[in-house]
Amino acid sequence: MPKSKKKFQIRKRKTGTLWIPDSEQRYAAIDIGSNGVRLLLSRVITSGAFCTYTKESLVRMPIRLGADVFTDQRISNAKADQLVSTMIAFKYLLEAYEPFDYRACATSAMREATNGRKLAERIRQESGLDLNVIGGGEEAEMIFASHVAETLDPECGYLYIDVGGGSTELTFFINGTKTASRSFPVGTVRMLNGQVKPAMWSEMQHWVKENLTENSTLNAIGSGGNMNKLFRMAGIETGKPVSYAQLIKIDELLNSYDLEERIRILHLRPDRADVITQASEIFTSIMKWGHIDNIYVPQFGLADGLVHVMHDAYLSTLGKVNKKD
Repeated sequence: MPKSKKKFQIRKRKTGTLWIPDSEQRYAAIDIGSNGVRLLLSRVITSGAFCTYTKESLVRMPIRLGADVFTDQRISNAKADQLVSTMIAFKYLLEAYEPFDYRACATSAMREATNGRKLAERIRQESGLDLNVIGGGEEAEMIFASHVAETLDPECGYLYIDVGGGSTELTFFINGTKTASRSFPVGTVRMLNGQVKPAMWSEMQHWVKENLTENSTLNAIGSGGNMNKLFRMAGIETGKPVSYAQLIKIDELLNSYDLEERIRILHLRPDRADVITQASEIFTSIMKWGHIDNIYVPQFGLADGLVHVMHDAYLSTLGKVNKKD
């Protein structure tokens, strides 16, 4: 991939001297999840110690790898071919976009598939893209790299909830500090296939309750494609939270329709319509266990975290401190 570093410049204007960033660095991030494959093209503008992140394009392919893996423990030949073709197409998009850097990561479906590593090598050989199969803890760290902690009110406690097709990542922030984090194999595709045992639900509930802190108001931060859709369905102003009561009403609405009606009446994509009720159940259950009244939805995920990781690495070479504008 092309990597052309631009240097800081100074331009003169009538009003004085203006710093023009090194910047407008372009990055590409690929997230191979259990329910879909995403390519995020993002531009980052740096001005002094502040960075502005702009999503320029997001391409999503509904390749449900989890449907194979969580049933047969391997990715079928048909889906493997589809994934390789997608990655080859992404390679051409990257060549056209000319990012400064790129990262490609795969999560629970690929890491649990018996042929996941072999498929990652095939992708490298046929597309030229390096693919990193990451663990649940590393996945959470990548998402946290989007500097979510910097947006938190230090007077409140937060439970970060990321729900994917194969797993749910949970992290507690108390007094602005991460205090506990864990990944659970409870995901929407697993639930759809009836592969989440009651014992795992109980374990997740116990973990949430044992990490609750007294004398701290707890809010939630939600991420994942399903949470973003639930947020839009709530009609909430950007930056405002969705209340537990509102989320319950949306959950009741979704469950009042069958799959065909969710597609036809609520205009949901088929690969969203069949798992969004599972996602809603996960979010509302965790909020109930944690006595959480509100959930904030900043609408970022693993791909966004990867962009932050890449730009942080770039800024470290300049000796600059990265802050989110």
